[in-house]
Parts: sequence; structure tokens; C-alpha cells
Amino acid sequence: MSAQTSLMSFLAAGTVMALALAAGVAAPTLRFADKGPNAIPVDTELVIAVDVSNSMDPEEQELQREGYITGLTSREFMSAVRGGSHGKVAITYFEWAGLYDQKIVMPWRVIDGPESADAVANEIARAAYRRAPRTSIFGALQFGKPLFDSSGYNGLRRVIDVSGDGVNNSGRPPDLARDAALAMNIAINGLVIMDDNPPPWQRYDEPLDAHYRDHVIGGPGAFVIAAKDFSTFGEAILKKLIAEIANRPPGLSAPHASVAAR
Repeated sequence: MSAQTSLMSFLAAGTVMALALAAGVAAPTLRFADKGPNAIPVDTELVIAVDVSNSMDPEEQELQREGYITGLTSREFMSAVRGGSHGKVAITYFEWAGLYDQKIVMPWRVIDGPESADAVANEIARAAYRRAPRTSIFGALQFGKPLFDSSGYNGLRRVIDVSGDGVNNSGRPPDLARDAALAMNIAINGLVIMDDNPPPWQRYDEPLDAHYRDHVIGGPGAFVIAAKDFSTFGEAILKKLIAEIANRPPGLSAPHASVAAR
């Protein structure tokens, strides 16, 4: 498939998705390059979906992004990649906030060694920081689901890795987008940033990790990791990335993270 065709397929996916959301109906199933004969086999196709809503201040945003950069270039992560059948994974990274606010920071890239991991980290690091209102986990999952179909890779596993510090407060219930993803054999894992003393507007009826466990994550071995605060977020990210690439739920040994499997 040519680069132009791949781009057209991706744009078409986004257009159909937007029309479906505007109409209040579930987005249709979209299937493109990754099932074709030229798709590159990888162990995991991983969509990293990162919350950039206004509840995160600039320092927290920096800690969040640095956590992913450090995790993707770590020795432990690389060991997990090399332990796979193909020894490579495909990753894309996007940021999200409100229902129609998603931005791809890094399109699909393959990691198969330290050099490609460094290139991915540098690409993510170069992107400008931004913040936006509202928190739509539903919108993030709807946006992330069709990205696999235009990836150009054929993974043994397809995973959406969604991180955030708030419950869904925009758009339809995230359960609907989760169930649509599960129907396409896409697993969803969560990483939440907890706050023991949140401001009044961030106090929810249920704990954030429970919200993700009950309404966001799904698929075989799906799990939520809860970081107590942003200072422990980097450790939680590494634990989560290794678990996703190694295809096994994380243990409970990390001192600053709790796990709720689903």
C-alpha cells in the first residue's frame, strides 16, 4: 500500500468516525492495511492515549510525558520487546481531552532495538505541550479504535493504553466504546493518576481506578494501574508497558502502584 493510500485511508477513518459521533451512533467497523499481505508482523500494536485535559498542570504534563519516554527507552522494556516472537512492537501516541479533541503526536513507529526506541522517544519529546477542556474517555477510545486498521502492521495483540487523572465527563459512556473495541479483539488497559486531596471539581462518586476498572478496561488479562501521584507515574508507566508487551498482567510488587485487574 502506498503512503498516499495509507494517508487517505486514515483520513477516511477519521471522517467516518466524526460523522458517527455527531450522529450519536456507534462508529462502523473499519478495516484497512494491517490485514493485507504487506503488513509487517509484530508482537504488539500499541496505541498510547494520553490525557491532556486542563486538570493537569504543565509540570504534571511534563512528568507524564517523561514517564512514557523513560519507559519506552528503558532496558527492562527493551528486554520485554526482544522476548517476543518477532522481537518488535508497533506504537502510536496521541493526546486527548474533550469529545472531539484528539491529536496524534507520533504516528505508527516500530521499536525493535535501542536506536528505534530512542527515535520514538525523541519524536514524542519534540512535540509542543498543550492542554484542553473536558475529559472524554469515550472520545479517546473511539478515536483509538480505527488506528489499528491503518497501521500497516499485523500484531499478535492489539492494545489501547489509556492514561488519565479524571472520570469521563464528556460524550457517551466509555463502556460503549470499550465494548466496540473488545468486539474487534482490541484489549484496553488503564493507568490512572490518583489524588488523595483533589479540588472540589475533581471529587467523584467513585474512585478513579474503580471507574476505569468498571467502565474503561477490557479484554483478556486487562488491568488498571493506579499511581498515587505524578511523582510515581514514571514507575507505573514502566510497569504497565512491560506487562503489555510481555502479555501478562502486572504483579503487585511495585511500592507506589496498585493493580485492579478485570
